[in-house]
Amino acid sequence: MTAIRNSVLAGMAAMVVATGFATPAAAQRDPAYAAARANGTVGEQTDGYLGIVGAETPQLRDLVNNINIRRRAVYTRQAREHNATLNEYATTAGCAAIARTSPGEKYQAPDGSWKTRTAQPPERLSICP
Repeated sequence: MTAIRNSVLAGMAAMVVATGFATPAAAQRDPAYAAARANGTVGEQTDGYLGIVGAETPQLRDLVNNINIRRRAVYTRQAREHNATLNEYATTAGCAAIARTSPGEKYQAPDGSWKTRTAQPPERLSICP
């Protein structure tokens, strides 16, 4: 059963990477989002959602909430289409989003701590394909 579930997660991960669902296009074009990623005030979480790193401001909280609402809508639709749970799909998207971080960007390590991406591959959950 675990092998089947891992196969399903690997298939979903490939689809997430191929379609870019982990970071909706509207968020990618938002200059505030790009600036927050670049200055390390937001980072990719293991659960597939964007998180605030460090001090929170109302503007930053609004930005993150808006992006996460859009992500959840995409994840919900895709999870239904792939016969997966929302959490399974979101976590798979988190695996892909963390893998796509660039050096200097923040991401959440499996232990929950925030890390800055280096030239090395990021630390990811053991279930990540």
